[in-house]
Amino acid sequence: MQPADTGASVTTPDAHATAPAAAPTADDRHRPGQRAFRRANLALFAAGVATFVLLYSTQGLLPILSADLDLTPGQASWTASAATLGLALGLLPASALSDRYGRTAVMTASTLAASAFALALPFAPDLTTLVVLRVLQGAVLAGLPATAMAYLAEEVHPGALPSAMGLYVAGNSIGGMGGRLLSGWTAAGLGWRWGLAASAVLALLATLAFRLLIPAARHFTPAPVDARALARTVGRHLRNPLLLRLYLLGMLFMAVFGAVYNTVGYRLIAAPFHLPESIAASIFVVYLVGTGTSAAAGRLAGRLGRRGALYVSIGVTAAGLLLSLAESLTCALLGLVLITAGFFAGHATASSSVGRTATEGRAQASALYLIAYYLGNSLGGTLGADAYHATGWPGAATVGLTAMTLAAAVTLYATRQAHTAGRCSRQPGRLSAR
Repeated sequence: MQPADTGASVTTPDAHATAPAAAPTADDRHRPGQRAFRRANLALFAAGVATFVLLYSTQGLLPILSADLDLTPGQASWTASAATLGLALGLLPASALSDRYGRTAVMTASTLAASAFALALPFAPDLTTLVVLRVLQGAVLAGLPATAMAYLAEEVHPGALPSAMGLYVAGNSIGGMGGRLLSGWTAAGLGWRWGLAASAVLALLATLAFRLLIPAARHFTPAPVDARALARTVGRHLRNPLLLRLYLLGMLFMAVFGAVYNTVGYRLIAAPFHLPESIAASIFVVYLVGTGTSAAAGRLAGRLGRRGALYVSIGVTAAGLLLSLAESLTCALLGLVLITAGFFAGHATASSSVGRTATEGRAQASALYLIAYYLGNSLGGTLGADAYHATGWPGAATVGLTAMTLAAAVTLYATRQAHTAGRCSRQPGRLSAR
């Protein structure tokens, strides 16, 4: 049986599971070809859709919000950054609750509560109210992303985890694309309030699909919420150099995402492109590229290794940023395709590595990764919007290129550490370096 995330051992079953007659073994975990494996993948795919629909419901509306409420790009971007900031703050408490009440119960409650806030967003009278509601929405939504990776790590066979995680991240990209397209197209014709209402309905449908499909948890052992045990688990993760590097990589990749997608709508409706708002909103169809690269990230890591996959992801993202600097619509769109492909491949590689690296406290390990990841989005989105307001698209692209330079340095450091460890392990009388 998998160890409890906090180290405690009790026998109460998961709220969504029926107690098995005998203790499950590692061989009971879902494998490719099994019906339960397909259901788990589809359920977490739907969960990813709901997460990104809710989390980024305002991102496709930023130019419309700026025009309607007389906001700068930096001010409007707070409606997107506030949700990711709230989510980052709620991740660790949510992971502790999932240890006590069960993965599926927390994920379901999280998406339902976030959807309730989504229904309130269209009635916000001003920017301040909208930002406050988005912070609260992000905080209650935290239970799903914090718990989803832990659920997969516990219930899916390790050999199938990269592909399962890739499909979950692919659901994120579908949700990001579908939510932005739906809200953007609706807002272009009816206003941003109706755009937000449309996103809320889509998220509710995805939540229902998740609840109907998710298999019962069989390798989860609940434990009481223990603040001291939680602090010890978090401390162990933060002292793990590999996990720290993965957290930093998640933050840097997401900083690019926030900087680019918080500002690309403004760029497309401005000179020299002057696209209509409805057409600019359609740019989020590029998310389909992320769906494919997320699902393929596991195969890429299998061929090149984790660091090889990260180098490819960083290089593709940086190439897209450089290409997007050209004053050509074709180059701008192709650059966005490359940025999206590299981002999703990098995120899928780093996030699946967290689940495989953490042998205990998986929910907390996943939560720490996502805290860094979404703080990166808030930071990158705000810096990118301010840079765009000051210097145009080159400013936003520079924020992204800086993040990818740092990501390359982190990966290169990890490569050198691995080579040093390999040399030490081959020398008699020397301790292996980690």
